[in-house]
Amino acid sequence: MNKKIVSGFAIAAAATLAFGAVATAPANAAAKKIKLAYMGPLTGGAAFLGTDQIPGAIWAIDQYNRTNPKVKIELVKADSQCDPTVAANVAPGVAADKAIIGVIGTACSGEARNSFPAYKAAGLTMVAPSASAVDLTNRKAKSNGFPIFHRVVANDSYQGPALARYAADGVASPKYYMIDDQSTYGAPLIRENATPTAKKLGTIVGTDNFPDDTKDFTSVVAKVKASGANIVLFGGYDYTAGPLIKALRDGGYKGVFAGGDGVQTSGFVGLAGGKAIAVGVKMTAADVPFNTLLTAAQLADFTKVTGVKVPGLYAGTAWTAANVFIQCIKEGASTRSAIQKCVNNGTFTDAGGNKFKFDRYGDPTTAAAVGGYIVTKDGETIYDKIA
Repeated sequence: MNKKIVSGFAIAAAATLAFGAVATAPANAAAKKIKLAYMGPLTGGAAFLGTDQIPGAIWAIDQYNRTNPKVKIELVKADSQCDPTVAANVAPGVAADKAIIGVIGTACSGEARNSFPAYKAAGLTMVAPSASAVDLTNRKAKSNGFPIFHRVVANDSYQGPALARYAADGVASPKYYMIDDQSTYGAPLIRENATPTAKKLGTIVGTDNFPDDTKDFTSVVAKVKASGANIVLFGGYDYTAGPLIKALRDGGYKGVFAGGDGVQTSGFVGLAGGKAIAVGVKMTAADVPFNTLLTAAQLADFTKVTGVKVPGLYAGTAWTAANVFIQCIKEGASTRSAIQKCVNNGTFTDAGGNKFKFDRYGDPTTAAAVGGYIVTKDGETIYDKIA
């Protein structure tokens, strides 16, 4: 349909933890107040991932608070920077605030894994807008988040194959070069989830991986060109993908560059060096543009509340995640144990109006289809098709 999208209270031992409260409605002295935390990257290299989606949570809570309920919600920001080490220090601080009865998050899968010990011990329920690694809800994985973790997006066992398919769309004799940033998100996305489909659709002519803070891609560019690849599949985040695609283009690579949802942020084009470099880059995400689901009046209200004209990626799933908690609060759940029981057993409505529940290990029973996105010559990232 080609709709445009554009995209404290403690200092931890290893990182500064910035908590902040978001005021979402006038105070009501008669109302009881409880808190929800949003946990994800709001600063650091991956900040766009969090700043794109948190407006959805802010708007959902503001909508609820404006109904003058008996229980008001305060949103607390927990900045974990998409960094597992930071998250391990942030989560105990969130868990220690007894007024926080749920976590909208985390945004990133590595954050989630390292948050589980604190949140499991505290009985603090999580509903993630975008953490998509398969192991988080895999009953056989020691790293799963049972019983406190839930998410409202499809996991990477859906996104990986979709990424391989979408990248090859329109390419004769696909020759894939598979790259990841060694992260607990990017590596499984490419190695475990995209690779089998790439092998079915074409030939894998090379693989590579490097830390996400890599700056010099000279050797990568040389290997990609020597391989004869006409598709580069990348698993990782925008702050690595941007410099990588620039290096590839500067080095003469003219084929497809495609990445998962860690790349699909409102900051990617700038990180790539501008629209001339980023044009044609393909991306996938288990999301559709939130603005396509809103009326003109709703979008105007969203902008008035958040200051964001066009919602970014996963703003809609953050809205959905917030509303899972809001529904439970409306039904009388105001303690951590009551919230967990409600989330585990309730039926909820997503941003598109679809009903869903969570299975025993936290995946949604009806997950959103994986969408394909592409950067246009104008430097805009548009929703293209189901990938």
